Amino acid sequence: MNEAPRLIALVPCAGSGARAGAQRPKQYQPLAGRMLVQHTLAALAAVGRISRVLVVVAPDDATLDAQPGVEAAHCGGATRAESVFNGLVHLRASGAADTEWVLVHDAARCLVTPALVDALIDACLESDEGGLLALPLPDTLKVVQGGRAVRTMARDGKWLAQTPQMFRLGHLHAALQAHAAGGFAGITDEASAMELAGCQPLLVRGGALNLKVTYPEDFAVAQALLLARQQ
Repeated sequence: MNEAPRLIALVPCAGSGARAGAQRPKQYQPLAGRMLVQHTLAALAAVGRISRVLVVVAPDDATLDAQPGVEAAHCGGATRAESVFNGLVHLRASGAADTEWVLVHDAARCLVTPALVDALIDACLESDEGGLLALPLPDTLKVVQGGRAVRTMARDGKWLAQTPQMFRLGHLHAALQAHAAGGFAGITDEASAMELAGCQPLLVRGGALNLKVTYPEDFAVAQALLLARQQ
């Protein structure tokens, strides 16, 4: 009997988080008693089907080296796409098979729940093309020029991409490798690389609270929600 492919979580964690306006990368900012990324890693570790969690950090970043249960790969790149690609190369070099599933998750999405991740896994295991958590666009979408709205776009059929995004390791590696020579231009997430490779990733409904901590005010929201969960 063939064994089921393993599930591996890959967390790109090499960004500077400049939009957060903090002195240090946002993923290492204190939040509800822990570093932000520790909440993220705890949520992924609670998903029983994930057998390995790899965190891709900058080459000179030792912040997570002493964290129990954390596997840090010092191969982060200048962009998210480069960090993910380098992480995939690391996984392949360390024995991971191309048939295994990789769930790429933003370090700054610290409010993800094991239930959301499990829902994505259940849906993607039915489709070889993989998929991602996402939400239908709830707000009016404006096209802006010079700081002024010039056109309103229909929001029908438009979704906001979240993470995790789950694809076969070999498929995602090949999709990203096709854009490596061009510095991964135009690749904003893993699904965008897969789309350009001719795939149609499945959209699995995520959650409004699965927000990405990006701006200074996001920290207060995330802290309040994390503290509420601890009660």
